[in-house]
Amino acid sequence: MAHLRVDFRSEVMDMNTSMTVVLPEQKKLDNTKVVYLLHGLADNCSGWSRYTSVERYAREKDVALVIPEVQRSFYADMIYGLDYFKFINDELHTICQNFFGFSEKRENRYVMGLSMGGYGALKCALTSPEKYQGCAAFSAVADIETTVFNSSDGRKKEYNAIFGSIIPDESNLFKLLDKVADLPSIFLSCGEEDPRIIHSEKMEKALKEKGFKVKFEHWSGEHNWIFWDQGVKRAFDYFFN
Repeated sequence: MAHLRVDFRSEVMDMNTSMTVVLPEQKKLDNTKVVYLLHGLADNCSGWSRYTSVERYAREKDVALVIPEVQRSFYADMIYGLDYFKFINDELHTICQNFFGFSEKRENRYVMGLSMGGYGALKCALTSPEKYQGCAAFSAVADIETTVFNSSDGRKKEYNAIFGSIIPDESNLFKLLDKVADLPSIFLSCGEEDPRIIHSEKMEKALKEKGFKVKFEHWSGEHNWIFWDQGVKRAFDYFFN
């Protein structure tokens, strides 16, 4: 696999940014399955490849990885900040198609993420289900309203800059779910010792009530890279067998 650090300009955000890209080396990329792999709140575009074996899993499944950089944005078009969601869900696909020759077809595109990135992955799938064949969320912060309500004063200031004083409907996963008629296949996982498991349980229930296909796996684990390494491997086995 080729392992690339790509520094490039986003016109949507009017700034230079970065992504980590992992590519199969012995094939054309126009029909390669691509996983857009989203990082968590305290991480950046290097974490997935530094702390897990995701490159090895990608090699085993012959898929490409795109790991973009979004800082602490919660994958939102921020009230006081940049349009990170437009960048992730729209512009990034076009950039990667131009750079690497990826296909525009839905069946070749997947979105996955951990914690904040799990929220981001679900937001992409619920906002634009026509763009993704599958979505995986590991230890996802799925219930953003409860998360903001229960946050400390310092974190509330950060959330207010991202979402405003009230979480907008386009950032509330459960309100987005109420509006969709079709979804890609969804894979959820969370550690049983992780307090955020209630988020995944709530999301699984809501998806099943709407009649959507969802796989929820949980086992002993915490909110850490040990769990996420296992989670992404299980997601790859689920989607790419």
